[in-house]
Amino acid sequence: MTRARLATVAYSAVSVVLFAFFVFPVYWMVNTSLQPNNEIRGSDLHFWPDNLTLRNYETVLFDPGRTPFLPAAGNSLTVTILTVVIALVFAFLASVAVTRFRFASRRAFIITILVVQMIPGEAMIVSIFRVIDGWHLLNTIVGLTLVYVATVLPFTIWTLRGFVNGVPVELEEAAMIDGCSRAGAFWRVTFPLLAPGLVATGVFGFIQAWNEFIMALVLNARPEMMTLPVWLRTFLVANGTTNWAGLMAGSTLMAVPVIVFFLVVQGRMTSGLVSGAVKG
Repeated sequence: MTRARLATVAYSAVSVVLFAFFVFPVYWMVNTSLQPNNEIRGSDLHFWPDNLTLRNYETVLFDPGRTPFLPAAGNSLTVTILTVVIALVFAFLASVAVTRFRFASRRAFIITILVVQMIPGEAMIVSIFRVIDGWHLLNTIVGLTLVYVATVLPFTIWTLRGFVNGVPVELEEAAMIDGCSRAGAFWRVTFPLLAPGLVATGVFGFIQAWNEFIMALVLNARPEMMTLPVWLRTFLVANGTTNWAGLMAGSTLMAVPVIVFFLVVQGRMTSGLVSGAVKG
């Protein structure tokens, strides 16, 4: 067997191992959600649901004694979509400004974006709470969306800046020579080339907003305003028996929208990641 063949086999084996390593937690979550709770709490490991049941999903969706799943899912979906749309609009305009135009505070603005990204949101949670409370936006979609936009925006601007910088400005200049205005050249030539980058950045923003827990726990604590990460916390019982099967069923349902969203945009996302890595 040639050296190239051996290298291919070795790389394939490593890829399979890595794939299994990353996929196994997801499989175990789904597997656990399909087992009775008493089997999960036993000492025997079940790598396959021997007594397959959908009762855990029925508990998650229809149990009247629990905080409803669908309102929490609606809150998460609304906040996440608003966050992604608003963040992409402002980040797109900001990234174009710092890439295509030269102004006095341009370098300071870029450095500020990097500094803001280094500060964890938990370090400012008291200040954020006081601000949102002062605006009377606690336990509201608007208040949580504003916080999420502020959290996602620095990363979104920095990422989109790389995509905009990767599109040669000469394309716009050529379109302007052919008769387009500056705005027309940008929207007709540059913007279509940036669409994959917008999708790729939107996916990361979607995941970040969808999975955020601390801010949602502090700002939207009322049961009717819970997002899904906070809603999952209701399965944990401090002085009782935790329904781990129900928790895994809820986690599985929570992962479905992210998977569907990723499958819908994966083609655009892949091309966006590749184009963002190559500077024109």
